Amino acid sequence: MNNQIGKLYLIPTTLGDNEPLEVLPITVKDAIDNIDTFIVENDKTARRFIKKISPDKSQPSLKMFHLNKFTEESDLPSFLNPCLNGTNVGLLSEAGCPGVADPGADIVKLAHQKNIKVVPLVGPSSILMAMMSSGMNGQSFTFNGYLPIDKDARKNEIKRLERLSFEYNQSQIFIETPYRNNKILEVLSAVLENNTNVCVACDITLSTEFIKTQSANQWKKNKVDLHKRPTIFIIHKS
Repeated sequence: MNNQIGKLYLIPTTLGDNEPLEVLPITVKDAIDNIDTFIVENDKTARRFIKKISPDKSQPSLKMFHLNKFTEESDLPSFLNPCLNGTNVGLLSEAGCPGVADPGADIVKLAHQKNIKVVPLVGPSSILMAMMSSGMNGQSFTFNGYLPIDKDARKNEIKRLERLSFEYNQSQIFIETPYRNNKILEVLSAVLENNTNVCVACDITLSTEFIKTQSANQWKKNKVDLHKRPTIFIIHKS
């Protein structure tokens, strides 16, 4: 019987279609070279990423557990059984860092409950990289996920976040479905007070990267096409 418990490695991926080792340290390659069991959102994209970073790894030998919106919560504990049997497991996000704006957080929580060592590896987080480059308050900020789809609810939420930003000197971060990006920037320009700053951070780490912070009033005059491009929005009212 194997009394040694395996570890759960949190393996970051790229934020787009660039060469992995341009933005990921060699420790990520070392982990993938030595792990054959993975928890992934999408089998096809995970295998493509693994092949790109470790081309000599045998694809047929890989074991994949699927963690996405179709996964039953009752299935999650079984994903960590290999760890309990002494095998290291890798948790892969679709983009960026596992567990941050990512369903992998549920697996990490279970790992702690089962006394499985969690090993986070260094990689790009679009949320932190946007915050770093925004010029806003890196001492106090909140990630709010997606805004409501309903127009009135969305407008009310934008005003609420603006109010929180002013009251607590806190930068407010959120994301939108990529095909709604242009619309949400229009809404922000219309709803926010003219002097409230808005950072748009798009295609982070890619050759098409665009990062700009300016007032809501300035965004009314300076248009940018964000359609179907991964984008982080940050607002801050001083």
